[in-house]
Amino acid sequence: MQLSFEEEEDRAEQAVDASAPLAARMRPETLDEVAGQQHLIGPGKVLRRIIEADQVQSMIFWGPPGVGKTTLARVIARQTRATFVDFSAVTSGIKEIREIMKRADFEARTGKRTIVFVDEIHRFNKAQQDAFLPFVEKGAITLIGATTENPSFEVNGALLSRCKVFVLKALSEDEVVGLLRRALLDPRGFGDQHIEIADDLLSAIAVFSNGDARTALSTLEMVVLNGDEADGVVKVTPEIVEQCTSQLSLL
Repeated sequence: MQLSFEEEEDRAEQAVDASAPLAARMRPETLDEVAGQQHLIGPGKVLRRIIEADQVQSMIFWGPPGVGKTTLARVIARQTRATFVDFSAVTSGIKEIREIMKRADFEARTGKRTIVFVDEIHRFNKAQQDAFLPFVEKGAITLIGATTENPSFEVNGALLSRCKVFVLKALSEDEVVGLLRRALLDPRGFGDQHIEIADDLLSAIAVFSNGDARTALSTLEMVVLNGDEADGVVKVTPEIVEQCTSQLSLL
C-alpha cells in the first residue's frame, strides 16, 4: 500500500517509541543530523546542493552497510515532501512493482512526486529492474537504489545510465564517536538517563563498529542495557564493553 508523505511520516513517528531499537530512534530527520558523508552532504557539496535546490533526480547510493543509504533516501523524501515507497528485492514481484508505478504515474500528473527506494537493488533481477525503467525515463518516479555491490556490474546498463551514482564511505572513528555522544544526550536516545561511559570506551565501540553506524548504535544500546545501575546512574565499565563486543562478534 502506498502512503502519502504525511501518512508515512506519522506512521514512522508512531513506530519510533521508547521500545524501538536505538538505531531506529536515532534515525536522522535532516541532513545536518546525518553522520559522515561530508564529501557529499557537507556545506556546498554536490548532493546537498541538489537536495536543497529540490533538483533530485534518480540516483544510486553505493557503499558498505550502515553508512546511511536508507537514511539519506528518507531525508530526501522528507525534505522534498515526496511520497516514499520502500521496495524489497525479496518481497516485491513484477506485479506489485507495476501497480505502484502506475499509481505514481497518476500522481505525477497531479504534481505529486514519488521517491521509490530500492534497498539492495543488486538483488533485483533484470525483469524487476526493467519494470522501473519507463517510469524513470518519463520522470513519473525518482528512483533511489542502494547497493553494497559495484552498480556497474549489478544494475542494468539502461537503468544505471539514467541514475547518478554516489559513493558513500564508512564512517571514521571520530564520526562514530560523535554519533554515540549524540545518542547519549538526545532524548530520543539516552538523554533522559544518567549514563557514565568513558571516552576511551566510546572509541572502543567505534573501532569495533568498523564504520557502521547501525552496529555502533546497537553496541552502545547493549552496553548501556547491561551497565551497572546504582542511585539512578548507569555505569558502563570496560568489562561490560568487552563482553558485549565479544558476544556481537559471535553473531
